[in-house]
Formats: sequence, structure tokens, C-alpha cells
Amino acid sequence: MNFNGFSAQDFETFTIDGLEPRMHAIQERIQPKFRAIGETLAGDMSVMSGREMFVHIAKHARRKVNPPVDTWMAFCANKRGYKQVPHFQIGLFDDRLFMWLAFIYELPNKQAIAKAMLRQLNEVKQTLPGEFMLSFDHMKKDAVSAAELNKKELKSAIERFRDVKSAELLIGRQLSPQDAAVTDGAAFIETAVGVFQTLMPLYKLACDEKFRLN
Repeated sequence: MNFNGFSAQDFETFTIDGLEPRMHAIQERIQPKFRAIGETLAGDMSVMSGREMFVHIAKHARRKVNPPVDTWMAFCANKRGYKQVPHFQIGLFDDRLFMWLAFIYELPNKQAIAKAMLRQLNEVKQTLPGEFMLSFDHMKKDAVSAAELNKKELKSAIERFRDVKSAELLIGRQLSPQDAAVTDGAAFIETAVGVFQTLMPLYKLACDEKFRLN
């Protein structure tokens, strides 16, 4: 399957009532597109990162009653799973698409990664273009613009990620469903490569620290 972009119907998936009907729509509408994106981007991600990157698509298997409010795919260097390692995400809520470098709460080396970022805080700050966003909870839409965070505020955000067990750190972009970089397949791939290339130094900073991430 060629990836030709996301449609309004893909985002409308999250207005469908009921766990089973919504999951059916996710599986029929969105997951085939995730697989096509994975086939297109996995090689680029491997080259950029310098390690083999594997594609994981969220299954939402733990859900028994409440339908998911978003869905996503991940790229990481661990074939078995992505939650316990730094990874890249592409996903959808009902009103936005996100592209993240994600460090989520299951990550066992949060403190060491945060310390590495704090040691190179100037470089971390300089890596982030103004249009990039930071989120601190992958289950919520809330995010703050990198342009709005001064160095002190960024430091505080990373320290909270380090010190609070449930705190997360996601860095990347959010795009509207109408954005040409969402609706046009070629523009989407180009944008995703650009976003992940920009974030790759932070990924490598986390992975190059001498701890067991894979």
C-alpha cells in the first residue's frame, strides 16, 4: 500500500462511540496507513539513527471498556517493544497529528537520560526549532511551544521528568488535519523525515549514554 496522506475520515475515527466500533475503524482506516509509513520510513530511520529501527503499531490491547482517544505507531531499536526505550511516535488525536521523540514513564533510565540532557542543556535548547512542541503526558493533547520555553523553564521541565515517576517528555510537532503535510503523502514523509532528523541528536544523546536501552 502506498501512503497517500491522512483524510478527515481518519480523524473522525475518534468520534465513533464504543470500544469495538472505534477499534474496528482504527484497524481498517489508520493501521494500514501506519504500516505503509513504516515500510517507507524504517530504512531512513535506521540510517539516521545508526541502528536498526523496528516499527510497532499500538494495539490498545489493555482496553476493555473505554475506546482510545488517540492511536499511534512507534519506531525504536528494540524489536520486542518500544515503551521502555526512547522511541519516535507518529499518531492521531481527533484534531491533530503528532510526531514525537518520546521518553515515557515506563522508561527505566529516565533519570540518567534527564541528567545527560541537563549536562548539555544549551545544545538541547538549540536543537529545538520554535515551531516544535513539548508534551509531558503522552495521553493528553496539552503541549507547549519550544519558542515559549526559556532555558530556565526547559531545565525545570527536564528536572521534573527526572524526579517525578509519572512524568514524561515528548518533543516534536503537532499538525492540524488540514495541513498539507498531513493530507499529502509525499509531503508527510518529507516532513516526518525532517522532524526526526532534527530530533536525532537528542535520541542519540539518550542512547549513547552508557546504559542498557536495548
